[in-house]
Order: sequence, then structure tokens, then C-alpha cells
Amino acid sequence: MKSVLKNIVAAAALVLAAGTAHAGDYPEKAVTIVAPYGAGGASDMAARALAETARDYLGDQPVVVVNKPGNGGMIGARFVSEIEPDGYTLLLARVGMALYPAVQESSPVGWDGYTFLGSLEATPMILAVAENSPYKSAEELIAAMKAEPGALTYGASGATAIDGFTVQALLADNELDPLTAATLVPYKGGGALATALLGGHVDFLAIAAGSLMPHIESGKMRALMVYAPSRMDTLPDVPTAAELGFDKAGQITGWSALYGPKDLPEEVVTRWQETLNKVGEDETWLELAKRRGSISTAGKEDMPAYAKSQYELFNGLAREFGYIQ
Repeated sequence: MKSVLKNIVAAAALVLAAGTAHAGDYPEKAVTIVAPYGAGGASDMAARALAETARDYLGDQPVVVVNKPGNGGMIGARFVSEIEPDGYTLLLARVGMALYPAVQESSPVGWDGYTFLGSLEATPMILAVAENSPYKSAEELIAAMKAEPGALTYGASGATAIDGFTVQALLADNELDPLTAATLVPYKGGGALATALLGGHVDFLAIAAGSLMPHIESGKMRALMVYAPSRMDTLPDVPTAAELGFDKAGQITGWSALYGPKDLPEEVVTRWQETLNKVGEDETWLELAKRRGSISTAGKEDMPAYAKSQYELFNGLAREFGYIQ
């Protein structure tokens, strides 16, 4: 009898050891990061920068980026939220993952419908015009909209996307109708939006810095204002929305984070949290963040609390602007 019990205990120990060894082996194959917006935009660039640096801390396993744009980022977000929670398909989350459910009560995924793996970066938004625009400051642009409401056009992913709220908040701060004082022209992704401004198809926009900085640095665009807690090092002469006294616009900024589907195994969560801490100190990651005008927050933010606060901010603006009755 004792021999039988010893065999059972030994077998159980082997199973437990095998399970523990297997858990510690994650990842054993390529990890896919879904960027839920188009190529060339902030999510795409952050995802590719993360893929380039994270593999060094994941046993040299490949990290692959796949773009799944559409519906304000929610096609890609829903895809990840519904996939098997094994850690091999993750989401390059953007502010839209908090904003969309704050505005759309029938959102396919709630702001908290994920496993929060950690923050990645803060991404200032820039109010910009083409280099041949007559407007040299945010005040001049606002004055033109006051003089002829609805005449000027701006590009955005959608009225209730982050780059729609950047403009609408600015309009509201200046006692203009946020929905009619400027005419929105929709485009998919930061790359398409930047192209629209360069081609003269819209008069202005306010989108993520990463999509605009190369054009600003080349002199093809002019930055009028930044949506960020402080001035950007690369644009020291461009004021922030808060500096100009714009209360609502001053609360808006962009960000990126890494999410997974609900109920990810604890060992996967731990591995990614450790990895993001290392990424946050990686010289390549930091240099790539600087190039795209971002501020690394990898491993620093309490992501569940921050995501909740962002949801509450945009839910309040949505009610004020009339998107939610």
C-alpha cells in the first residue's frame, strides 16, 4: 500500500513539475501584436517598436505585428478580446480602447474587457496645419472658425475618435459648437490623415505626434499647439493647450498600452510585466519613442486605474457634446 501511495505522489510531483516547466517556457513560439489602426499611425509605430525590442527579453522569439483597423479600433480590439487567452495574441491598445466604450453604449468591448499588461507610452497630439496655411497660431485658427463657422475642414478618424475629440474639445473651450464649427472629413489611420493635410484636402487636424513629426521637421507642416502635460522637447516653442488656457483640450492626450484577452495565465502576465520593465530601459525603445515624439511610460503606469480615468473623462465629454443622452 505504501508503495502505491509513493508512486501516486511521485507521479503527481512529475505532473506538477512538468506544468511548472511548461509555464516557465512562455513564449515557445511567435507572439502576435494586433495594431487596431492603419499602417503608419501611432498604434502601428508603437507596435513595431515594441516588436523590435521585446523579442530580446522573450528568449528571441519573434514578435509579429498585424494591423486590423476599423470601427474606431474596435475590430482589432474585439478580435483580441475574443481569442484564446494563451498569451500569443495581444493588443497594442490606444486611448480609443477607453474612449470608444465611453461614447458607444453598445461597444463590442468594455474599457475593462481585457487583461492589462502595462502601459507603453504617452503620445502627445499636435494641432497642425500645412506649411502654406495662412494660420500661424492656434488663436488665428480659432478666429477664422469664429468668423465663418463650418467653413474650415479638419481630418480625423471619426467624430468620437481621439483625434475628433481633440478638435471638438478645443472648439468647446472657445464657445464654438463642437459639432458644427468645423467640418470633419474622416480618414483611416494617422498616415492617411497626414497625407490628407499635406495634399490640401483638409485645413487642419490634431492627431498623434508620431504621424506628424517627420513632416513638421521637414517644414511641410506647422505645429500650432500640443495636447500634452508639458511642451515637447522637439517642439520647445509650441505651447500646450493648457498653457493657452484651454481647459477641456488640456486634459486630452494620447497613449499606448499592451493588453491581452481576459483571464491570461498569471505566468504570461508576469513575463510581460518583467519584459515591459526591461523595455522601458532599452536604448533602442527609448530612441524610437523619441523619434516618434512619444514619452516612454513602459512599466511605470497603473494601467487599470489610468484606463478607468480615461474612460470617465471621455464619457463626461460625450455627454456634454450630446453623443450620449
